[in-house]
Amino acid sequence: MPFLNRRGPVSKFGHSLLGLALGTLPLLSSSAQAERIFVSNEKDNTVSVIDGASLEVVETIRVGRRPRAMAFSSDGSELFVAVGDDESIDMIDLETLQVVRSQSSGEDPEVIRVDPNRPYVYVSNEDDNIVSVLDYERRTLVTEIPVGVEPEGLGISPDGRWLISTTETSNMAHIIDLETMEAVHHRLVGARPRHAEFTHDGREAWVSSEIAGMVSILDMEETFDIKHTIRFDVPGVPRETVQAVGVELTSDGRYAFVALGPSNRVAVIDQQSYEVLDYILVGQRVWHLALNGDESRLYTTNGVSGDVTMIEVDGLRAVKSIPVGRFPWGVIVEP
Repeated sequence: MPFLNRRGPVSKFGHSLLGLALGTLPLLSSSAQAERIFVSNEKDNTVSVIDGASLEVVETIRVGRRPRAMAFSSDGSELFVAVGDDESIDMIDLETLQVVRSQSSGEDPEVIRVDPNRPYVYVSNEDDNIVSVLDYERRTLVTEIPVGVEPEGLGISPDGRWLISTTETSNMAHIIDLETMEAVHHRLVGARPRHAEFTHDGREAWVSSEIAGMVSILDMEETFDIKHTIRFDVPGVPRETVQAVGVELTSDGRYAFVALGPSNRVAVIDQQSYEVLDYILVGQRVWHLALNGDESRLYTTNGVSGDVTMIEVDGLRAVKSIPVGRFPWGVIVEP
């Protein structure tokens, strides 16, 4: 397991995260003790497995070339990993932690989402300008849905009715009706949209735009239009480094978290008022985010520093930096 010999980043309270790592950690909840965190390392072609109790890497899984987004199968028995340079989805058995099969995904798979009602996995094929729909039980291609140029992010509504595909070059959010498998609404958002995330009640979708450094919030009940936009201004940080990427929303409607790329910050937002409450300093080039099961922790992948930061949600503070592989991209916590 690679280890980066460097001093950890500093938390918003001025403490070294490395120092925090060597000190006494807060009392761990039972769910945190049992959880496993999976991190895709884009340059190492591996997935790191972090134990929630020790907050250390306990296993490294070899996968295909350039692993990025991950998703769990509906029954929770497998972890799917999009391996871009192999143009496939590697499927890991969660008991053995071995790749047991692969399924062709179309060109350059980047982001994947699993349907809550059917054995379907949705794949953004960046080079083909389509979203592929795969049946992972039958291992067949169901259909291909044309979208804009360079599809990246995917977000699926909790009821499985809607899928949002963001397209980086078109600067659009395409709203796909999963009953007809067609894109039925197209909304212009900020430059280079990267991620889409539905609120847990399905009423809104939050779409991040990397170059614009903003989040567009779509009304998913009636108009499908943008109802609000949030921009970020980190004190003392150059504006061009504030790049909105990953988004995570707590299920109680309290917080939204947005990864801000090379600014090395995670924005904390009030989900109801849309007010930016705080910025938490993490590792270098924070990319994606994942809440754990009881939402007491938020994990971030920091691509340039090659680590994961664990944030305590109640205290809104970074607690520990965990070295993983080179260029960690995606992160997901076992349910």
